[in-house]
Amino acid sequence: MWETNQQARTMSPTASHLNIDDGQFGIHNGVNCVDSGWLTCQTEVRLRLHYSRTSPVSITKKKYKKSRFRIKLTLEGIEEEEDEEENDLSASSWHKINSTLEISMISANGYKSRHSQPECGYALEPSQWTEYSIHTMDPDNLELIFEFFEEDLGEHVVHGDTLPGQVGTACLLSSSFLENGKDIGVATIPIMGRNSRQTIGKVKVDYLVIRPIQGLQFDMSSSFTKYWKKRSTLDVGHRGAGSSHAAKHHRIRENTIASFKSAAKHGAAYVEFDVHLSKDAVPIVYHDLTCCIATKKKKDSTSLELIEVPVKDLTFDQLQLLKLAHATAIKGNDHKDLLDDEEEIDEYQPFPSLSQIFQAIPEHVGFNIELKWISQMKDGSWDGNLPSYFNMNTYLDTILSCVLQKGGKRRIVFSCFDPDICTMVRQKQNKYPILFLTQGISEKYPELMDIRCQTTQIAMSFAQSENILGISAHTEELLKHLSYIGEAQAKGLVVFSWGEDNNDHQNRKKLREQGIDGLIYDSICDEKGEQPNIFQVEEHHSMQEVITEETLKSSSCSCYSIPCSIAPCNDSKTRTGSAESDSGLSSS
Repeated sequence: MWETNQQARTMSPTASHLNIDDGQFGIHNGVNCVDSGWLTCQTEVRLRLHYSRTSPVSITKKKYKKSRFRIKLTLEGIEEEEDEEENDLSASSWHKINSTLEISMISANGYKSRHSQPECGYALEPSQWTEYSIHTMDPDNLELIFEFFEEDLGEHVVHGDTLPGQVGTACLLSSSFLENGKDIGVATIPIMGRNSRQTIGKVKVDYLVIRPIQGLQFDMSSSFTKYWKKRSTLDVGHRGAGSSHAAKHHRIRENTIASFKSAAKHGAAYVEFDVHLSKDAVPIVYHDLTCCIATKKKKDSTSLELIEVPVKDLTFDQLQLLKLAHATAIKGNDHKDLLDDEEEIDEYQPFPSLSQIFQAIPEHVGFNIELKWISQMKDGSWDGNLPSYFNMNTYLDTILSCVLQKGGKRRIVFSCFDPDICTMVRQKQNKYPILFLTQGISEKYPELMDIRCQTTQIAMSFAQSENILGISAHTEELLKHLSYIGEAQAKGLVVFSWGEDNNDHQNRKKLREQGIDGLIYDSICDEKGEQPNIFQVEEHHSMQEVITEETLKSSSCSCYSIPCSIAPCNDSKTRTGSAESDSGLSSS
């Protein structure tokens, strides 16, 4: 564990009288800030048992059909024959020394994390997500043994039995993850009876392998994964100046450089946008998982036919050549996007690369980067009809490397609807925080398969268990349960909100009154005149505090509330915009 307070402890080893009062570990200047670090040369293997679809345990033996089981995971290394003189430490012992096991149980009522398990393990609950975390130096050579214990001890107990109630075991070899070439998936393994070679059932184990980023070095000099300065609610421009497909959308196309610049001019503290990869692994900015390609019918030069294509199947250069239409155009026969003037300025073009966004947008504008990933619905369907996607480690390493190399001093917060992505971002690096995006209980969107995504309350528990910054909740549910904002913040979580309901001024006012940390909405350019954002205002006020009164008197600029580099001096006119902006910051 590391102390990660922004003002680190200091001492002078050359002082003549060295008086060290190191206080309590993790607490400095009254703030408790401790971090577990990040993956370096070790790998983390996650094994999960949950009821997202059905019970993970299926019993076929009639004798145990009605039994309730407790499960314990034990960790072993696979023994290999070797010369004892060359290595006195057996493979099994080496694995036990160099691997650690932790268990977490997450539900809407909270979470528990343990470094040890009871002799008979823990019971599975339908509303609970049970997860085992293994840190290891040799992830492809582990023997993972699940032991099953009957809760009511219906099995005859033999005197002196060291494992009373144990009815069977199931063994999973980590090498199987490497063999199938996937870092995430589901393994179905047989449960073998304790006193026979017969199977008594099977268990489905959801697994995730988190590998360290290669080629990048990290340290504790800047660790913002859990750091957040409390201030008034931040305005976040949804896809820049707003969604192009909203009922009353801004005229600038969403997720373009022009859209982000427009939001920045209108005082957005952050701009929110979606990032995923092209076929040739270039991080690109675009919202949907698919896009439409227009084809002309033979002998018919006027009509167009739209074909929906996954963005991941097109290279970056191919995406730059597209005339863009939204996927909904297929159903509505709306081809207006394809008929627009082809001589568009580059800043208005879709599919900018993430690198281009970093270069084009001023550094005082923060980035809320949504990491785009497929979600599975409760009915079994997938986003964009894409049941498979990129390798999750490769996908994240590519995007994170770009952000870490080009981020500079910019404020950056990641977010994602996929809880595994949130976990991996947290474990792979220690510089930037991430918010867990959740739709909660919704009438507007279909229910998601993953238990961790189904309610705002379990999303809070997940965020706490993974020690991430917080949640970005759907406004639809927040407006029904405004107390969730204070509840999450009391648990040490930052709370943003998203959704069409945020475009209503009164809804935003309600959420601000509850102290929400960030609001993501479309109408930022309609609601706010051109003005500096909150970070520029803070920076200017900080500068004013160190400027002497004599310097102020000699200044020819009377507009001291805004730096001259931000707004021109004008004694006779005030800056355009309302007297008070939606964020409560004075615009004069």
